[in-house]
Amino acid sequence: MEIAWIGTGIMGAPMARRLLKAGHHLRVFNRSPEKARPLAEEGAALAPDAAPAAAGAEIIFIMVPDTPDVENVIAKIEPSLARGQLVLDMSTIAPQAERGIAEKLAPLGVDYLDAPVSGGESGAIEGTLTIMVGGGEAPFSRARPLLELLGKRITYMGTSGAGQTTKLANQIAVALTLEAAAEALLFAVKGGLDPAKVLEAIGAGAAASWQLSNLGPKIIAQDYRPGFFVKLIRKDLRLVTEAASQNGIALPGLKMMTSMFNATAALGHDLDGTQALADGLLRLATQK
Repeated sequence: MEIAWIGTGIMGAPMARRLLKAGHHLRVFNRSPEKARPLAEEGAALAPDAAPAAAGAEIIFIMVPDTPDVENVIAKIEPSLARGQLVLDMSTIAPQAERGIAEKLAPLGVDYLDAPVSGGESGAIEGTLTIMVGGGEAPFSRARPLLELLGKRITYMGTSGAGQTTKLANQIAVALTLEAAAEALLFAVKGGLDPAKVLEAIGAGAAASWQLSNLGPKIIAQDYRPGFFVKLIRKDLRLVTEAASQNGIALPGLKMMTSMFNATAALGHDLDGTQALADGLLRLATQK
């Protein structure tokens, strides 16, 4: 297929690469061109901007950081869109914004799906992402063969915005589970235990989680290299807070985790992986 891919950052690049390796023709664009050049060296065409990337593509993927970024991409590509094209946003942004974009593109005969992902950089590289999709069922069926190259679990959640709402629910669970893992390991260390043995022991029982098994070893090694940036989980929790307010609910755990990640960022970890929360916790928990 002729595919446009807009946004080749830490997640977008390996996802686009999987489509390229499957034999699809890709035109790629990134605001920082150097991040797209490795894909061009592997056979993708490097587009000078989002609009020429999208022109004539059967499916247009978007993978950028935040709501204003997606809206900016849509504004750029809209004049070049044609009836029958499908735009598929895999970013994590506000559900309300996705519904607005879908309504905006519908009169053009352009289908739109919101399909955010979970699984981090490793999931993007290995094609094991969890993908949550909102939009029309027919466009979802059309996109599914491509999504199956990117993810292990693909779930159709309902109308536009449903994918994003599901992703935000996911981020609540992710943030609180990571806090639990970091606190458990800190407690173990301060209790004189070998954290690696603790991880082995509790990781096979009721405390088991993706965060514990995948980020626990990095916490122990103080390896804060990013698979998913602190700055992006902070953005996601902001989106959750906004959506929760719109729905009239208070989430105390969300409030705590927003504060914890803000503190972690203030300590210099905004461009580190989310597991750097453990350093923020350590500093806060051991203050005299």
